[in-house]
Amino acid sequence: MSQNALELRDVTSGYRSSVVLRKLSMTVANGEALALLGKNGMGKTTLLKTIMGYLPKKTGAISVRGQDITRMAPHRIARAGIAYAPQEHALFQDLSIRDNLRIGLEKASAFEERFAQIEPVFPVFTSRLKQFAGTLSGGEQKMLLVARALMMRPSIILLDEITEGLQPTVIDRLADALLWERRQHGTTLLLIEQNVPFALKVADRYAVLKQGEIIDDGNAKDETAAASIFEHLRV
Repeated sequence: MSQNALELRDVTSGYRSSVVLRKLSMTVANGEALALLGKNGMGKTTLLKTIMGYLPKKTGAISVRGQDITRMAPHRIARAGIAYAPQEHALFQDLSIRDNLRIGLEKASAFEERFAQIEPVFPVFTSRLKQFAGTLSGGEQKMLLVARALMMRPSIILLDEITEGLQPTVIDRLADALLWERRQHGTTLLLIEQNVPFALKVADRYAVLKQGEIIDDGNAKDETAAASIFEHLRV
């Protein structure tokens, strides 16, 4: 079996005739957290949508734990063990918190067991499972997205700027939730972020994306990591 949880090889992708990713290659090791940073419009969200099969690959290949998913449909990619928390709201606003959390479970009967496992990290939902998702605050909705991803017990979680617009206290709670998930289950993370402190707190490694290409990468715990990333974000 491949040593890597996720591997992209020379992937070119985009929207119709517009090329966004240009022969991009990258790997995320089993159990690793990689933070991918960059300014808006550099291809970060395109990358996640390409991995999930929402955008076609013009060239290249993508594999998950050695399994080729290049031509798979999105629902089959999800079944391969990838959970995706997109930047845009992806909750069912007119459904309860419980129903949103149940979506993605292969068996509804697994709800109680799965929720019991994540409940210590998301106690805000304990007494509110019947509440409609659309009535939650923005921060609570982001937490629900992450909670739903963890309920699936995936091997890989893709997070697209999950901290955008959130208060610092909520960001800290999300960081704690992701660190807890990694400690408990060794889950692999790929985080798309512009919040550098959050990214470096959660990640083992970082990479910087510019115009569809990775231009820098390094150890997230290195003392020079933040300065290097901010330099790229300024240019």
